[in-house]
Amino acid sequence: MARTRLYQNGNLILEDFPVEDISEHVADPDATVWLDVCAPTAEDFEMLGREFGLHALALEDARHDHQRPKLDCYRTHSFLSAYAVSTDPGTGMLSATEISVFITANALITLHKDDSFDVAQVVARWDSNPDLAKHGVGFLVHGLLDVLVDGHFDAVQDLDDRIEEVEDLLFADGSREVEAVQRRSFELRKNLVKLRRVVLPMREVVNTLLRRDLHIVNEPLTPYYQDVYDHVLRATEWTESLRDMITSVMETNLTIQSNRMNLIMKKVTSWASIIAVPTAITGFYGQNVPYPGFGTEWGFVVSTALMVVLSVGLYVGFKRRDWI
Repeated sequence: MARTRLYQNGNLILEDFPVEDISEHVADPDATVWLDVCAPTAEDFEMLGREFGLHALALEDARHDHQRPKLDCYRTHSFLSAYAVSTDPGTGMLSATEISVFITANALITLHKDDSFDVAQVVARWDSNPDLAKHGVGFLVHGLLDVLVDGHFDAVQDLDDRIEEVEDLLFADGSREVEAVQRRSFELRKNLVKLRRVVLPMREVVNTLLRRDLHIVNEPLTPYYQDVYDHVLRATEWTESLRDMITSVMETNLTIQSNRMNLIMKKVTSWASIIAVPTAITGFYGQNVPYPGFGTEWGFVVSTALMVVLSVGLYVGFKRRDWI
C-alpha cells in the first residue's frame, strides 16, 4: 500500500496519485514529491531504485531490519534510518517500528514494514505548518523527525511515570509487592536499554542533517531543526537519568530485602536465646546424678522459677533493644 503527495511551489496540489506518475512529477524542479510505502515488496525496491536512482547499499539497508539509527550520504541522495516508538498502556512494554527514509533533491520516500507507524500523524504535522512547505524536502523531513522525536518523548515520559510507581512499592510490605518490584524493575530496565539504542543515535542524525553541504536544510528551516535537535538532547539526557534511576531502584530493593532479612534473623536469634534458657535448665536437672532439690518439690519449684524469671528477663532486655 502506497501514499503519495505532490507539492508545487509550496502548495499541496495533488494527493494519492498513482505511483506510476512519480517519474513525471520528479522531473519538475519546482515539485516536491512524497511517497510512502507500507510493507514494501521486492518489486517496490526495484521500482524505487529505477525511478529515483537509489544506491544499491541504501536499498540493501532498507530491506534488512534492525538497522542502527543513522544518516548515510550518497552522491544524489541520503538514506535515513530511524525508529518510531510507543509503549503499551497496559503492560508498559516498548515497541519500536523501523522507518527507512530516502531523501533526494525534490522527493522524500518513507518505507516501513507494517502499519504500526501512524503516517497520519506526519501528514497532520505537515498540514499544520503549510507556510513551511515552500522549503521543499527539508520541510517534509522536519515534519517526520518532529513526529518521531515527540514519540520518543512520550515513551520516556511513560517510563518515568512507571518508575515512580515502582519507587512507591519499594517500602510496601508483602511478598507480592516485593516480587512486583523485582519483575517490573527488570522490565523497565529492558525497555530503557531498548529506548536508549533508539534515542541516542538521533543526536548524530539531526546534527548531520544540519550540515550545509547536504543542501537539505536551508537557512529559514535551521531554527526548526535546531529545535528538534534540542528535543533530541533532552530525550537523551532524560533517558540516561532514567537508567540511573532504575539502577538505583534495583539496588535499593536489594538493600531493603537484605535489611528485612537481617531483622528477621535478629528476631529469630532472640527467640532462640529465650528458648535456650529453659532447655538448658531442664537439661541440667535431667542428669542421672543427684543435684540440689533432687527428688523434692522445692527443687521443681526452683527450676521452674529459674526458667520463668530468666526467660522473662531476656524477653524484656531484647524488647528494650528492639530485637523482638
